This record gives sequence, C-alpha cells and structure tokens, in this order.
Amino acid sequence: MATTFIPDKVQRVRQRSGDRMFASDDNGIMKQIHAIHVPDGRDFDVKPLLRIVENILLRTTSSTTLTPALPGVPLISCKCTSGGDAHATAVAVFNILSSYSWDAKVVLALAAFATTYGEFWLVAHLYPTNPLAKSVAILKQLPDILEHTDALKPKFEALSSLIKVMVDVAKCIVQFKELPPQYITPDTPAMVTAIAHIPTAVYWTIRSIVACASQIASLIGMSHESLSKLGMELKDIPIFSSLHQNLSSLSFPYHSIFAHLSKPHKSDLEWYIASTMDAWELSGLAHKVSNMYGHLQSQLYLCQQHINDKKHIEAYMMLVRLFETPHIDNMKIIRVLIYAKDDQPPLFDGLSKRKVSLDILRRKNVLLFISELEVPHEELFILDQMYQESRQDPTRPESQYEVVWMPMVDRSTPWTEEKNRQFETLKSMMPWYSVDHPSSIDLAVIKYIKEMWGFNKKPLLVVLDPQGRVVNNNAIHMMWIWGSLAFPFTSLREEGLWKGETWRMELLADTIDPIIHNWISEGSYICLFGGEDMEWIRKFCILAKAIARAAGIRLEMLYVGKSNPREKIQKINAIISTDNLSHTLPDLHLVWFFWVRLESMWYSKMQHGKTVESDPIMQEIVSMLSFDGSDQGWVVFSKGSGEMTKAKGENIVRCLSDYDVWKNNVSSKGFLGALNDYLREIHTPHHCNRLILPGTTGSIPERVVCAECGRPMEKFVMYRCCTD
Repeated sequence: MATTFIPDKVQRVRQRSGDRMFASDDNGIMKQIHAIHVPDGRDFDVKPLLRIVENILLRTTSSTTLTPALPGVPLISCKCTSGGDAHATAVAVFNILSSYSWDAKVVLALAAFATTYGEFWLVAHLYPTNPLAKSVAILKQLPDILEHTDALKPKFEALSSLIKVMVDVAKCIVQFKELPPQYITPDTPAMVTAIAHIPTAVYWTIRSIVACASQIASLIGMSHESLSKLGMELKDIPIFSSLHQNLSSLSFPYHSIFAHLSKPHKSDLEWYIASTMDAWELSGLAHKVSNMYGHLQSQLYLCQQHINDKKHIEAYMMLVRLFETPHIDNMKIIRVLIYAKDDQPPLFDGLSKRKVSLDILRRKNVLLFISELEVPHEELFILDQMYQESRQDPTRPESQYEVVWMPMVDRSTPWTEEKNRQFETLKSMMPWYSVDHPSSIDLAVIKYIKEMWGFNKKPLLVVLDPQGRVVNNNAIHMMWIWGSLAFPFTSLREEGLWKGETWRMELLADTIDPIIHNWISEGSYICLFGGEDMEWIRKFCILAKAIARAAGIRLEMLYVGKSNPREKIQKINAIISTDNLSHTLPDLHLVWFFWVRLESMWYSKMQHGKTVESDPIMQEIVSMLSFDGSDQGWVVFSKGSGEMTKAKGENIVRCLSDYDVWKNNVSSKGFLGALNDYLREIHTPHHCNRLILPGTTGSIPERVVCAECGRPMEKFVMYRCCTD
C-alpha cells in the first residue's frame, strides 16, 4: 500500500488526537481483550488469505490461491451472525482466536465475515441469470431485498464504507508485521506507539465485523411478502416442482407450513427508517475505525521513513567503501552509480538514439556530467562544441573519454509529464550518453554526489579513470579553460597546465573566436573591450582607431560585452556591427563563454590555493572580473602573445585623448609600453572595484583582496534578476 506524506505539524496534531482517541476507549474492555490474548508463537502468513478476503469484500477478481487450512473460520462466522450483545460476541471471537497474533486475529475474523458477505453478494449478482442462484435467493428471500434497494441504500453505503476501512486497518496491521527487523526495532518511537494501539484497532475492527455480519444476517432474514406469494415462488424452485404438483393434486394446504415464517408487511417509509438507523450505527463505527486507521497509517509512514533512512545510510556507506576500494576496472562503480532496472540497458546513446548497456564504458575515462533538468543553454552549447571537436579525430589521446549525463531530480516531488518532457528534450539535445531515466540513479547515489562531490545546482563534471577512481571532483573549469587539451582531466594535469601558463592573450581569449588566433599569428595589436554604455563604446572605438592610424599600428578590436549577456548586449552588438566600430562575437553564447572561462580560471586557481597576493595570473583574473562588476567600460591591449595592459573606461579615453603628450615615447618604449606608462601617471588611488562571483559555483572564500590596491574587499550578498 502506498503511504501518504504527512507534514510534521499535521503529524503532531494527529499524534495528540490519536492518543486521546485510543485512550478514550474503555480500559476495562482492553484489559479483558489482553487477558485472552495468549499467542502460542505459531507463524501464520496471513497475506494470501488477506488478498482473497480483500477480493471478496471489495468485490474484485483475483487468481490468488490459498493452500493452508483456516482453523476457526466457520466457528467465527457462526459467532458473528449469532446476534446478541456486540461486545460479548466480539469477546467470543477473541476467545476462538486467543492463540493467534494480532494481525492473524483481524484477518481470520475478516475471512469469517467474507464467507457470509461473499455468499450474499454472489447469490444477489447471479440471481437474475442463474437458475441455481435464483433458487438459493428465493430460499434466502433475497428478492424482497433487491426490490427495495433504494430504501436500503443508506445501509448498503454505510456497510460498504465500514468494510473498506476494516480492510484498510487489516492491511495496515499486516504491514507493521512485515517491517524488516534489521532496520527497525520495537523500541523505535513510532513502533512503540503502533504496538500500543494495534490491539485496540483490532478489537474495534472485530466489533465492526460483528455489526456488519449482523446486518447481513438481518437482511437475509427479511421478508414482507405474503405467504401465498412465497408459496408461488416455491413452485418455481425446480427441486420443489414435482412436490408441488403432488401436493396440489391432493389439495394439501402446504401454505400453512410456512405461515409461522411470515412477517408483517412494511411500508417503504418503515424500510427506509430502519435502514437509516442501521446506517447511523455503521457510520459511527466507520468513523471510529477510520480515525484509528489514520493514526496507525501515520505511524506506519514514520516507520517506513525510518527504514528508508536506514537503508539510504547503509547504501551510502556501501558507496563510500566502494570508492575507497581499488578495482580492476570501472564497472563496479558504474553499475552502482547507474542502476539497470529489470536488466534493461540504462544508457541512452545521443548519437545513435538507442539504448546501450553500461559495458560500453568499461575501462574508459568517464566524465559524469551532473546537473539538474535546468541546464543553461549556453553551457550545453559550449560543451557540445567541445565534445564534437574531440570526436573529429577519435585516435587522439585527448579524445579517449566518454561523457555520461546524470540528471539530479528532486524525488520529494512527483515525476510529472512536464518534467518527463523536459528530461526527454534535454536528453535528445546531448550527443553523448545519458541515463535513460532519472530513476536509474538511486537516492544514496544522489546523497553521495551532493555530499562527497559537492553538487549544489551548478553542473559538475566528475572524472572517473578506467579503474573507476575519482581523479577530479569537478573538471568543468578545466574543460572551459583548456577544452580537450586538459585530458585526462586530473588535478595533477590541471596543476601542470597552470605551471606552463602566463597571462597572455591566448589564455584570455584564444579559444573564444578563431579570428583571435589569426591576429596573434600576424602580430597585430589586439584590443578587447566591454561594458554596456553605448555612448562610451562609440567614443572609445572612434578614438582608438584614430590613435592607431596616428601611431601607424595595426589594431584589431573585439567587443566582449558583459557576463550574463541578454538583449541589451545583443542590441549593442548590432549597433557596433552596423556602424563598423569593431568586431563582435557572432553568438551571445560566446560572450557568456568568455566570462565563464574567467570565473573558471578564478575557481581553478582557488582550488590550488592561489591568491591575488601570491599569484600574478590570479591578480589579472580578479582585475578582469572586477571590470565586469563595474558600471563603466574597460579595455585590455596586447601585441601578439606578448605583453598586455588594461585600463578602466574613463582612464583609457583620457589616455588616448592625451596621445600628443606621450606619443614621443612610442618609438623607444613601443606603443603598449608608452601607453602603460602614461596610464600609471594618470592613475589615482581612489577607486571602487566590485568583484561579483556566482554563489552557486564552488566555494566562496572568506577573504579576497583588491587586485588594484591589495586591501581586503568587503563581502556583500547580492541578489540579481537580469531580464533586460
């Protein structure tokens, strides 16, 4: 049975009301019931019997078979229909079942009732079409009942409601019995409460069974037809047909035989009143038992939650030990991370659009692309380009890896059609492997990914080597900075790549647009600039081109906008291109990539313990990120792959406007040298730099110093919504 989530507040209210409800019952009654509860320890599997009982009482069909004998069921059935005081009858039933456990008591009692109830409805349903059923129905006087179904409707509805909740209680109690003892013990708080309340629930369920059986018995005994009509109906019974003919020929007054069975004729109103009063009694019991069921169900939910928590912890610890253990290949790790349900291939090949087995990843470097269902399109676009580039020559060492998408889905919310469409759409866009369905990822795996690999909304690229060892908890920064050249994407490889790097145009922007590589090869002066003040952009571009002509240098300019490019940057790109002010990046995804690479450089350096004070490249990275955090424009100049200089928007405009002041130094110091010297001259100590880092990527350090003056920067929390 599926359990229902119960919020904590509701749970506490239900706990208190449940305690009052159970405590309100006569303690003397329960003492009496406990006194005759002497289980002999026999193990009776009640589930097959309960399935049959449920099929009968809820009038469903099943192929379930039952082999064990059912001791006491006929006797219980007799007791239940014998009438008299309901409590006394219930006690008699408990005496018969004294040696059974609580779950067996309630199921056996239901089975006894099901024989009467099932016979009643079987005959009633077959009466119109089956001659034998019709004969039995006439003997039981069922036609009278069937002719007054409208008047009896309240009673039937009350019976149906009570029977349903009785079955629910029985199933719930059986579920408690089946809870795995290795994960939950009787001293668990929820189990303590349930164990204390189950006997009371069993008692009132059996009391309800007695009431239902009594009502069915009274229905079978009803008759308001005249004696003569009964005689005529008896003539229709095949077994009495010849007897009727013989008695008629003798003119024997056989009607008198049945005279003492006749009951006074009831009007429809009398039938309805009697039925309604019976319905009130049954409804009262249904309400009481339903409340008990709700309370037991809430305790069962808590028990199942406790068990699931224990299972998840067990699976999680197994996963931890598995990653700490050396392996011959990566298959043990892969099979735990991605579970193959019913031996179905759990991977989807984005190229062939077919399901494939996990063996396709055996002894390969595997990059686990871990994300939520909301993957930024820019991120997917760039990663797709890098992956496709690596597949162009599969024989290259840096192409020897596979990517697998593992979507992280919140299991506490339902898996809707909308989520499924979102998943399928995203899966179809990826050229690499994906899990065929998020359910292939166990909750313990999700916990491990979050706690051990630090997943928190922002996509990760976890690297497993051919033996399944984690060689990098997040290689996505390496991928953004160096692409496939970062293979095999280990931390050692990352450290080695940084050792060979200097702050140069190739590192800053070479992978953004192929045209930059051409400019570097040609030895051109290159100017990257950004910001979103169109007036400043126009003024700077016109001035820079004029100074380049005056200085006799070849200057190539590229506008790289701002991080989080939106419609405004797109409009600026259009104006720049239309007015031929500068080159622009052909796609906003590339603008995003320029800035995310800088952020990746920052986080990569941070992971290796570098700071602004100790690392020159880190200082330049922070300067660039500070430019993006400002409201004004900025520029970076370089010549080929050599020296670079940078400046804020107002300073570079002033410097270029004063070209006549420093132009004589160009011949001796070079254009960049003279430009840089003059920028230092006009620099003022006053500044207000802002460094904006996305809080969902990596860890944010407690202390960051200003790249311009070296003082610690103040730390603020900023929330931003950019819709342009």
